Amino acid sequence: MKELKENRKTRYTQMVLKDSLMELMKIKPISKITIKELCEKADINRTTFYAHYCDQHQLLKSIEDENLTWAKMAIAGFYGKTSKEDFTSNIEKIFDYLIENRNHIQILMSEQGNIEFQRNLLSVIYEQCGIWLANDLNMDIEKNELYFVFLVNGSVGLIQHWLKNGLKESASEMAEIIYQMAYPQMKTA
Repeated sequence: MKELKENRKTRYTQMVLKDSLMELMKIKPISKITIKELCEKADINRTTFYAHYCDQHQLLKSIEDENLTWAKMAIAGFYGKTSKEDFTSNIEKIFDYLIENRNHIQILMSEQGNIEFQRNLLSVIYEQCGIWLANDLNMDIEKNELYFVFLVNGSVGLIQHWLKNGLKESASEMAEIIYQMAYPQMKTA
């Protein structure tokens, strides 16, 4: 019972620290955030903070890693999906995740976020999807790479715009928009 309580307490502490860091990053870059103000915001002491993380950068990295891991799993769902319904369904799941985690994602994808995370996200998408796109689109490698860079960067820019402007469209509407933009080259069943 004590182990369960400790795990719950640990998860809560980590959640509060992550939320506090994201709140502070709304108003200033991570390089200007001190451990002292992070602990005050989270209402924990410095010893508790250091029991979990060595500094604010490691805390940010853990948030980024969680989201990159989720992105890898979500993108893996695209393999073998060729129909519009399959594609938009998977994209919609990604947008549902973005909505559920918007407080963190908005910061990670903003100017205040770590540009390295955004590059890593693009790399994950490219690594996870790059091979099957070349096969499915019947393009030569160079054109496929240009198309894919355009599609990924355009999608990320669209997501940033959507997040910044209050998520006015639903996950389903955004999935349809992404599909329509990618459609000229996507193989349909």
